[in-house]
Amino acid sequence: MDGHSVSASLEGFERLDVMEDVTSGLKAIIAIDQTKLGPALGGCRMWMYASEEAAISDALRLARGMTYKSALAGIPYGGGKAVIIGNPAMDKSSKLFRSLGRFIERLNGRYITGMDLGTTPADMDEILHETRHVTDVTGSLGATGNFTAEMTAYGVYIAIRTSLKQKYGSEQLQQRTVAVQGLGKVGFALCRYLHQSGAQLIVADLDNKLMQLAASQFGAVPIAVDAIHKQHCDVFAPCALGGILNDLTIPELECQIIAGAANNQLAEPRHDALLEQAAILYAPDYAINAGGIIVTAAELDGSSASYAQSQVERIGDTLAHIFARSAGTAPGTLPPAAAADAITRKLIGL
Repeated sequence: MDGHSVSASLEGFERLDVMEDVTSGLKAIIAIDQTKLGPALGGCRMWMYASEEAAISDALRLARGMTYKSALAGIPYGGGKAVIIGNPAMDKSSKLFRSLGRFIERLNGRYITGMDLGTTPADMDEILHETRHVTDVTGSLGATGNFTAEMTAYGVYIAIRTSLKQKYGSEQLQQRTVAVQGLGKVGFALCRYLHQSGAQLIVADLDNKLMQLAASQFGAVPIAVDAIHKQHCDVFAPCALGGILNDLTIPELECQIIAGAANNQLAEPRHDALLEQAAILYAPDYAINAGGIIVTAAELDGSSASYAQSQVERIGDTLAHIFARSAGTAPGTLPPAAAADAITRKLIGL
């Protein structure tokens, strides 16, 4: 056994493993939240965490999010996550990922990994040498032509149209302004979908070249990263890091709808109610950014790209159901994120 593992159960999580392999330099955590609906599915993230505690916290949070995302998307998997503590630009090696693969193999199919922030198909190829419980390898459905990112963006695009219909009675994007925070693969693809439908775009990213590219291709207006959430717009689409909706930013919002691809957008659950009080319609993140996990599930089932896309298109119906559960002022009515949680817990049987 490479390094060591510590198994624990906390806050309803089924398993938490902390591992360190001196030979390969691996320092990683695997969190398994639930396997009631099937094996835990969730990608492998590589990030320069400030501490082991921060990495554990992120793994647990992300694993729980994957449980809810899979259940609400109607796919037969639970939630899990692997995080590697390290610099993805400098610390990668074949030994490191193969060491992680050997540990995943020892979980006997209870956890299936794949790409996430900081990892690539080439990294998944190394894991594949040690275990078959891995997706997004070179040539797979999820790794071909950025299909995972495209479908994640497509699902968010559908959700934006659904949200517009809920708020304004029409899903049309002409004459609508969307502020997109983050121009990674998903955010940039989302801009393309929105531009093709006639939306006016405001964009922000730490990479000035990406902002210039969005400006030239989509006529987008570049804005400073710390000002994007303050822009007057119909839709604010967070597509970067989580926690963007918090006590400081919510009073500064000038949008009518929030619908984006970022995970864990609410800094705390109570911020859902604050958005409702501000008359801002919130499309719960894990309900609308499930395109990637839907593609992964299709890959594992041997389904086609067209089938995966057809499943992503169901995100609009799922979101409409959440809005219906949330609408009104009757006793028991919940803000959208709380409504999504209630629906999902029932699906899981919690």
